[in-house]
Amino acid sequence: MVTVYGIPNCDRVRAARKWLDRQAVDYRFHDTRADGLTRAQLEGWIARLGMDTLLNRRSTTWRQLPENQRTGLTNTAAVDLLLAHPTLLKRPLLDIDGALRAGFDEAAWSQALEQ
Repeated sequence: MVTVYGIPNCDRVRAARKWLDRQAVDYRFHDTRADGLTRAQLEGWIARLGMDTLLNRRSTTWRQLPENQRTGLTNTAAVDLLLAHPTLLKRPLLDIDGALRAGFDEAAWSQALEQ
């Protein structure tokens, strides 16, 4: 099963979804803001991809966080932040039967879908 995690108004998510549609990929879209995320999901993703890969440190939400929340982050603190602010997740996140890709990269996504 292919699942795309993100928010519908994100330009990168829209581009990724259009690309998947053009490739005729059957996928499910999970709106991280409306549908939410679980602690177990986030802990698993961080264990597999790393906190630095999953956190979108370029986002407006990140820049608006107090300095004490942005520095010295542990994996547990990162999970707490992502639960409180799902827009901090690097978007889109592609999950193909458990294989994860953070961010939209056509070449990487093509390769992942072929496997």
